Amino acid sequence: MTITTGAEARRDALGLLKDREKVALRLLDSSAKHSFDPDAELDWDAPFEEGQWFWPPELVSLYDTPLWKTMSEEQRIELSKHEASALASLGIWFEIILMQLLCRHIYDKSPTSSHVRYALTEIEDECRHSKMFARLIQRNDTPVYPVSKVHHNLGRLFKTVSTTPGSFTATLLGEEILDWMQRLTFPDERIQPLVRGVTRIHVVEEARHVRYAREELRHQMVSAPRWSREFTRLTSGEFARVFSKAFINPEVYTNVGLDKREAVAQVAASGHRREVMQSGAKKLTDFLDDIGVLRGAGRRMWKSSGLLA
Repeated sequence: MTITTGAEARRDALGLLKDREKVALRLLDSSAKHSFDPDAELDWDAPFEEGQWFWPPELVSLYDTPLWKTMSEEQRIELSKHEASALASLGIWFEIILMQLLCRHIYDKSPTSSHVRYALTEIEDECRHSKMFARLIQRNDTPVYPVSKVHHNLGRLFKTVSTTPGSFTATLLGEEILDWMQRLTFPDERIQPLVRGVTRIHVVEEARHVRYAREELRHQMVSAPRWSREFTRLTSGEFARVFSKAFINPEVYTNVGLDKREAVAQVAASGHRREVMQSGAKKLTDFLDDIGVLRGAGRRMWKSSGLLA
């Protein structure tokens, strides 16, 4: 795959690059028409419905493992609730990182540009999403599930040293796998209405965020200096390894009465779980491969994360 570089470059392996301002104007128009206030949009006081799931069972980490087959339906549903809260906790951690990366991205840019105005609009979206996820955790009556201290501090380091293309690669990693899962969740009538509502809002608004990040990453991988592109490949591979491990907090197993060590081991050995994670990441990894991110040591790191077949 060949990428044209230089100040006049207007094309990559996917075709002509789109004008940043035109993309931002379309996204701003969509934001004006399709943005939501979760506090007003969702019925937070409605009781949960008996026997309904909080996450599709096929997406629950232990699905189709030997341990899953020994669990009662009630315990499986309870695990789905804790995993939904764990993913919401992960989403808050990631979106706080993303908001800081977006602020860094626009720091030196004209505040009157549509590109900057859309970034600020996205930050508004992410603020609402973080509050929405926090409220869901509270409504589920589960603990908050923070990432490990190691991953928390790696996130702090990453948002300090990340290049601009690295920031947008990480943005897509954090958004697209969860988006794939949520697109399966919000139309699923087995799922609690509140969870379906939360995922519907997130899917609609995140579609704009993904478009913005993809278009900007294409520009960055064409125009960034070689050292920056190489650094992006390495940091994205490391972030893929962190993200894949952080996707499920092992404490969820303890909190539903399971042996944590045994559950973690069975998830690690689960072919179904590996297929779920790779399916969720495939659209993203195909895109990153096309634009030259998945190369060399970085590609090997992506493979070791389990997200790339």
